[in-house]
Formats: sequence, C-alpha cells, structure tokens
Amino acid sequence: MAGALVTETLDHDRGRQVTAYVPPRGPEAVVFAGDVRLIAPWGALLEAADVPPTMIIGVHGLADETLRLHEYSPGFDPERFAAHEEFFVGDVRRWVRSRFDVALPAVRTSVCGASASGELALALGLRHPDVYGAVFCASPGGGYRPPVTMPRPLPRAYLVAGTQEPFFRDNALRWARALDDAGADVVMTERPGSHGDVFWRDEFPLMAAWAFG
Repeated sequence: MAGALVTETLDHDRGRQVTAYVPPRGPEAVVFAGDVRLIAPWGALLEAADVPPTMIIGVHGLADETLRLHEYSPGFDPERFAAHEEFFVGDVRRWVRSRFDVALPAVRTSVCGASASGELALALGLRHPDVYGAVFCASPGGGYRPPVTMPRPLPRAYLVAGTQEPFFRDNALRWARALDDAGADVVMTERPGSHGDVFWRDEFPLMAAWAFG
C-alpha cells in the first residue's frame, strides 16, 4: 500500500479512535465508514482500481455488540444513536478538515458500512444527504428499516448482499426496492457468499468507481 494509515483518538465517549487511509495523491473523494476493522485496510484495493484518489475515514466501533448496534441503528436507543451521529457527522468531519485540510462536497463524499454499520450508513445517508451524496451498504441488518415516508432529497445508494445470507439479502432487497420506489438512484447486486465473506471487500472498489469514477 502506497498510502498511509493515520490513527488518532478523539474526545467522544471517553475516547474514540478514528483511522484515516490517506491516498498517495491528494484525495478527490472521501468515504466515511463505520467498523474500521472492515474498511481502513481497503485503501490498497483502491490504489489498484481505476478510481480517483479516495480517502477512507474509519470510525472505530465498540466491542460490546449490543452497544455497538444501539449506536448504529436509530430505533433501539435514540439517545445513544444521536450522540454517535453527532460525533460521526460533526466531530469526525471537523477532524478530517483540520488534520488533512480535506472538505469535499456531498457529490464526492460517501458513507459506508457492512452488516450493523450498513444500517448506520443508510440512516446517516437518509438523514444527511447534504453531507453524504452516496451510501455504500453491504448486507445490512434488519434493525433499521425503510421509513413509510422517505425523506427528500435522497442520496444515491449501492447495496450488495450474498446469495447464502438470506436474512441480510432480504434486508438489502427491501431497502433497494424502497429507495427505487422513492425515485433514488440505486444499484443492488447479489454475489455468491455468506455473511462477512470476501465479496464485501471485492465490491468496495466497484462502489467507489460507481460513485466517484
């Protein structure tokens, strides 16, 4: 990997780490992601792909699965979700601006997640389309479902799920149909594989090329 990984601890919830993948050339796009363990090492994939230089900002999640889900999905603990939302959308973006002098428009900015953090990506994309022009979502969980009335405007959305993970595939298809019915620009892809398989990683450069290429 020619780019660099930079990790710092920000002042949230007794300290929360954020890791940035900084491409070797000045970034022309940025992806904000939950679950840094899945996302931050994928910078090397983008270097090998035909995409503009793209920065990845991975916010570290909690080890406790229940608390992590409550941060990522707005329906379980609205107060905890709101605090994490303010940190993710506000503090983390301000850190990126001050630390790396990067502040890109929504059309060059995406929010990304897989499984539980896929719910986070959908929630933040719908709530902040002025910040995130695109949502990358792999195999979303079912705790957050499409609202009866979709907000306007809507971000673009790229969803992927595995053929061997029916629960998560059904959730992805539900979201793809709802967004499409609401007039959003949507891609829905099914790949051979189960939950957490390599297709998440392999799809990421395709998502970036679709959004920023």
